[in-house]
Amino acid sequence: MLIDSHCHLHLMDLTDDGNDVMQPIHRAREAGVKHMLCVSTERSDIPIVKALAAEHSDISASVGIHPSESMDKQTTPEELLAWADDTNVVAIGETGLDYYYNKEEAKYTFMQKSFREHVQVACQCKKPLIIHTRDAVEDTLTILREEGADQIGGVMHCFTESIAMAEAAMALGFYISFSGIVTFKNAKNVQAVAEAVPLEKMLIETDAPWLAPVPHRGRQNEPAYVAHVASYLSQLKGVSQEELITITGKNACDLFQWGELLL
Repeated sequence: MLIDSHCHLHLMDLTDDGNDVMQPIHRAREAGVKHMLCVSTERSDIPIVKALAAEHSDISASVGIHPSESMDKQTTPEELLAWADDTNVVAIGETGLDYYYNKEEAKYTFMQKSFREHVQVACQCKKPLIIHTRDAVEDTLTILREEGADQIGGVMHCFTESIAMAEAAMALGFYISFSGIVTFKNAKNVQAVAEAVPLEKMLIETDAPWLAPVPHRGRQNEPAYVAHVASYLSQLKGVSQEELITITGKNACDLFQWGELLL
C-alpha cells in the first residue's frame, strides 16, 4: 500500500517525457505506488488536478490555494465549496501560512484570511486539510484551534518544524507527513521529529516535482521516488519497509477515506 500522499504531477517538467504526464504515472505504478494525491496550489491548477483524478482511478485531487499564492490568487469560500463538490476531491489545500518567503505584514493578513476560509470550508464539506506551514508555528496552530480544525483533521505536509509543533498538531487530529527532505544528510531536525512521531500518525510523500530524496537529490522529483522515503524511514524507525508502507498506507486511506484500497 505504497501511497504518495502529496504530489504535483501537473507542475512537473515533462520535456524529457515528450510532454506526456503518463510517463511519470507509469513509473510510479512500476515502483509499486498504489495511489497518488495530486494537490493544487492555485486557481488555475484546480481543473487540471480534477481532470487527472477523473481520468485515473489511482489519482485523487485536493483543491486549495497555497499561502504564497493567496494574495494574488484570491478565492472565495463559495468557490472553494464548489470545487470541493466532487467525489474525486478528497481534501482541502494545500493551505496554511508561510512567513519564510513572505515577510510583509500585509501578506500575513491575506494568508491568515485565506487560511481561515479554507479551514471553514473543510469543516463545512467534511474533508481533511492539507497544511503548509513554515516559520509560522504559533499562528498556524492558533487558527487551526480557533476555526475548529480538530473536527476534520488533516495532515501537516512536508513537515520541517519542531517536535513540539508536531505534538500540538497530532493533538488536533493531524498526521505528520515526511518528504524526501528526511533523507538529506543535513536534515537532523526532521529526522529527530520522524523518530519521535508514532507510525500510526505518519504519512509519506514526495511533494514532486521538488525535494527529490537521496539518491535522486538534485533531480526533478516524481511519485515513484516515494519508495526511497519509505526505505529511509523504515531504517530510521527500526521497522521493516513492508511494515512502514503498510501502516502509512492505512493512515492515508483512513484520512482520505480510501477504504476501497484496503480491500
